[in-house]
Amino acid sequence: MALPHQETIGESGINPAAVTRVLKRALGVVLLVTLAIFIWGTVQTYQGAPPLPARFVTAGGRTVMTAADITAGKAAFQEADLMDFGSLYGNGSYFGPDYTAKLLVALGNSVKDSLALQRYGVPFRQLPAARQALVRRAMQHALQTVHFAGGNVVLAPVVAQAMTRLAETTAQQLLHNNFADGWSAARSLNPVSARQLGDFLVYSAWTTVAHRPGTTYSYTNNWPYEPLVGNTPTPATFLWTWVSIGFLFLAIGAVMYLYHSYIALPDREPRTAALAGFPALTPSQKKTSKYFVSVALLFLLQIGAGMIMAHYYSDRSSFYGINIDSWLPFNFLKAMHLQLAIFWIAISWIGAGLFLAPFVGGGKDPKGQGLLVDILFVALWVVGLGTLFGLYAGIRGWLGGNAWFWFGNQGLEYDQLGRFYQIALFIGLWFWVFTLARPLWPALKARKGLGSLEHLLLYSAISISFMYVFGMFPVTWIMNSFTLTDFWRWWVVHLWVEGTFEFFAVVVTAYLLMAWGFISRRNAENLTYFEIILIFLGGIVGTGHHMYWIGEPWIWLSLGSMFSFLEVLPLILLVVDTVEQARIMRRQGSFPHRVGYLYLQGSAFWNFVGAGVFGGLINAPLMNYYEHGTFLTLAHAHAAMFGAFGLLGLALVYFALRYQVGEEGWGERAAVWAFWLFNAGIVLWLLLNFWPIGFQQLMAVYQHGYAYARSLAFYNTTVLWQWLRLPGDILFGVGALVMGLDWVVKVRRAARRTARS
Repeated sequence: MALPHQETIGESGINPAAVTRVLKRALGVVLLVTLAIFIWGTVQTYQGAPPLPARFVTAGGRTVMTAADITAGKAAFQEADLMDFGSLYGNGSYFGPDYTAKLLVALGNSVKDSLALQRYGVPFRQLPAARQALVRRAMQHALQTVHFAGGNVVLAPVVAQAMTRLAETTAQQLLHNNFADGWSAARSLNPVSARQLGDFLVYSAWTTVAHRPGTTYSYTNNWPYEPLVGNTPTPATFLWTWVSIGFLFLAIGAVMYLYHSYIALPDREPRTAALAGFPALTPSQKKTSKYFVSVALLFLLQIGAGMIMAHYYSDRSSFYGINIDSWLPFNFLKAMHLQLAIFWIAISWIGAGLFLAPFVGGGKDPKGQGLLVDILFVALWVVGLGTLFGLYAGIRGWLGGNAWFWFGNQGLEYDQLGRFYQIALFIGLWFWVFTLARPLWPALKARKGLGSLEHLLLYSAISISFMYVFGMFPVTWIMNSFTLTDFWRWWVVHLWVEGTFEFFAVVVTAYLLMAWGFISRRNAENLTYFEIILIFLGGIVGTGHHMYWIGEPWIWLSLGSMFSFLEVLPLILLVVDTVEQARIMRRQGSFPHRVGYLYLQGSAFWNFVGAGVFGGLINAPLMNYYEHGTFLTLAHAHAAMFGAFGLLGLALVYFALRYQVGEEGWGERAAVWAFWLFNAGIVLWLLLNFWPIGFQQLMAVYQHGYAYARSLAFYNTTVLWQWLRLPGDILFGVGALVMGLDWVVKVRRAARRTARS
């Protein structure tokens, strides 16, 4: 057998060390090329975002709205957190209406009725079909041909009248309770800010129908689908759907060839089981137990908020007869549900990383490591509690002036934290990197070069911390353009999930498999590099699939769709690797980490199904054109967020707890029960709620337009399916209770072991 430092050539005639060198260079090329494309796309996005004219005026010079009104209205939109009640450009909550689609239809109908009265002296509905067609075309022309560029935009009288009336009506609706529709009055608004918010929403709706100069489609590529105003799929939407599908099939063939020819080679390299058995724990590792108990607590709170939210869909006026709308509005529950999910998943990864680092670095703590672990834990809870208070206080209007921006709610889905808490979290993430790097340092110095698994583990943590900064542009106040705001929001949300989170997950998994002696270091590193290449190849430019319809240039229809389809590739390999690893594990006989590995297998499965299959289907431009912002997106979001990253976090906690408990007192039954209850809950969500409603909603978009499919009139036809969310919720909630109790028991046993040692 060759010594570890020697380069060996396997039975295939391929030198694994040479493969490693090629993969490292390929990764560098992929990063440079994809980042260059993405930076170029960013420049194009800034140039192609809908312009904001100084004033909209009538021919007589009367001001209808100004850029300052629209910008102030955008701030009011974020302060009231309407993105967690309804949606804008299809992004946000699916409970309330899509404001752009709703007001687009209202704008079209208002202009159409005014034109009918102006031309023929009777309401539109009383006109014969031929004249209705003439009026409809005139309405579409009036809305499509107003160019936003320039200082002042002159509006036709019927358009100005419709815009003014819609803004005023919208403001009044926002200021008053409508519990039958599930709406609690936006207490952060006053009559002035509500009217400005109405201006912002009307302007945003108009960008979906106004044509870009020199084109025959709108700023949002003719989204949403509304035949009333002439919004139908563009030729580019058709073209890039078929091109992307063909590109995916070609890429799958190429990847499978490279994988089986150069990566999945017979493992003849020496293996070492560095984490075999139960090594002695360091003081800092013993202190990570509180992180895991916190995960269980936050997980249960998140599920509770989700269950109440789900009930809102079934009965908007009460919670089993109790009117809670007035003190627990839906948008607060939605914001809480999302932020708690991010917090508990992040804490599970942070705690597991802190636990693993001393093992990787040689089994010792640097001086003061335990104190840093304690400080980080307190800091995370301070940010978490402050965030939850801020979410509620901002929505309730308790924070005067601009305080909502700093200490309240940013009003952006997945990125709701007030700026102060965003900055605090950003600092906390870098503090985690520092605390993680200290025990890793001996291993980093011992490995030649900068590309070992230990180095990659640190790089992945750095990337998670670094990417968060892009959600804070500009630092001291909001952007004027929602299109650009949402663009930077996806830099964080997508590149975290499809980039840095996947990066961290792949590296941690590979290191554990190597440390348990399943695969050699060389093969683990080659596999890791290959998967990272695929993750970044699809994940970076693939961010563009979120940008088809929010006012960005058409380039994202091509680049976003083609590259987002490539996000499936590493997920396919993840499943292939998981199957092979399961075979190796079975051959090992007694394996103490079966529970953690079971959750790891579940994560791989739902990553492929939820993120890969579900995500791939809805990423296709033509499919996404009709599906965007429907319950089919909820199916993808839940299966991917919890299934992929939540289960991975739970797996990492079980790995850590197994080492903390040691030889005696470990039980697997509760953990296995919880695992299958989670999976049964997800399956029931899909079969009894997300899919029945989602496909019905998809057909409603195609037959009646997007505004109807997102209206209460449509949701009232799905009440039975909304109630059928309950079985999945119950099983999932029971699973969380079982798991939480199991963790408490195991942490207590670990404490007794620590007391004895």
